[in-house]
Amino acid sequence: MARRRLGFWRRVAVAVILPVLKVMTRRTWSGTSNIPATGGVIIASTHMSHADPLIVAHFVYGVGRWPEFLAKSSLFTIPVLGRFLRAVRQIPVYRGTVDAVKALEAAVVAVKAGDSVIIYPEGTTTKEPDLWPMRGKTGVARLWLATGAPVVPVVMWGPQRIFDVRTKKLRLRPRTPVTVVAGPALDLSRWAGRDPSTQVLGEITEEIMLRLRDMLAEVRGEPAPPVLYTPPRKASVARPEASA
Repeated sequence: MARRRLGFWRRVAVAVILPVLKVMTRRTWSGTSNIPATGGVIIASTHMSHADPLIVAHFVYGVGRWPEFLAKSSLFTIPVLGRFLRAVRQIPVYRGTVDAVKALEAAVVAVKAGDSVIIYPEGTTTKEPDLWPMRGKTGVARLWLATGAPVVPVVMWGPQRIFDVRTKKLRLRPRTPVTVVAGPALDLSRWAGRDPSTQVLGEITEEIMLRLRDMLAEVRGEPAPPVLYTPPRKASVARPEASA
């Protein structure tokens, strides 16, 4: 990626964020050659901490690609932050609304234009008690069926030392060790050309999440749970009936 093509706001983002990350983290990166140097690519990443978007962004930028996230739309409603996110080419996701499809459409356009789009298949930070990947959502599968772009799995270990979603504790310590590994692009060819049925989307998503789980087990050096975690559904709160 030619740095001169970044434009003003992306240069600002790099100038502000990159020096901080270099001070705050001690990085172990591997598998960088698995991310294509050019052309559209879908990066499917584990998500265990609110710190890991910066970590994976650093990793992707370090291999010469601009990190373009699908990020929750609420961030884009914050006056200054929202304008900045749009200026640095991030994609809002409108969950649970009629505009939700717009995120997928924008991601399809970005990938077909040759961009590197980062998606958290779980849709949120994992709720698995020991920070293993949980069952994913179908966004990556839908994007792959629409574009055919390579899906590169990426796992991390260490961002939870900066911010642990279980305890809500933030620890800003210089040279916190973080490991990021990119695996070879997934072979999803047996689903090529298939319609995005519930079964097909589920099978592709399962394949992605199992690969992420197994890669993370190698990084952590411990066995992963044999079954992907399914978070309990939130109980709906009944509204009291209005009195007559």
